[in-house]
Amino acid sequence: MSLAVIYSRAILGINAPLITIEVHISEGLPGFTIVGLPETSVKEAKDRVRSALMNSNFVMPAKRITVNLGPADLPKEGSRYDLPIAIAILIASQQVTTNRHQQLEFIGELSLSGKLRTCRGTIPSIIAGKKAQRSTIIPFDNGHEAALIDNATCFTAMDLQQVCTHLTDQQKLPTAQRATSEIITSASQHDMQDIIGQQSAKRALEICAAGNHNLLWLCY
Repeated sequence: MSLAVIYSRAILGINAPLITIEVHISEGLPGFTIVGLPETSVKEAKDRVRSALMNSNFVMPAKRITVNLGPADLPKEGSRYDLPIAIAILIASQQVTTNRHQQLEFIGELSLSGKLRTCRGTIPSIIAGKKAQRSTIIPFDNGHEAALIDNATCFTAMDLQQVCTHLTDQQKLPTAQRATSEIITSASQHDMQDIIGQQSAKRALEICAAGNHNLLWLCY
């Protein structure tokens, strides 16, 4: 088929609204257009995706490619849409044949070689994906963050090729694992006793550390 729909997430404060990425490949002069209120970093995805596909042994279709990021009234920023755009192009051009993408959400920046780079805001995206009953594929280096979320299915990948082999059931991606050993053995160079005063703040830190609670630190 010449149309593919992929799911991803935007970052809006602590929320992660759903982004539907539609790719349509049609006859005509070769071109690559991204619509849907994209910021500069999203527009630059055209060059990153093109090089990543070619360096991952895929073909960039020499046709007219239109990418729509919906909803159109929500600003899109960051490089997190590289991976879902690339996957949508591969499915629309029938280089990857799968139905698994319908139950997945994709987040990740692509390097020119096809490697996946870490991106910010993965935790809200994974939580939102969990509520929507979809699993999320993220860069491997974001795996330690994803592992902090209970009962969420999150797969990690090193590059675009690994994601495609997962979609075609050739090789399953590993799930995110918590780096327990790093958390336990890491030594801090600072001590709470070095802080003069601030008893309430130190007490709050102790409670959060003891109960493994989230903490939002505001400085003013």
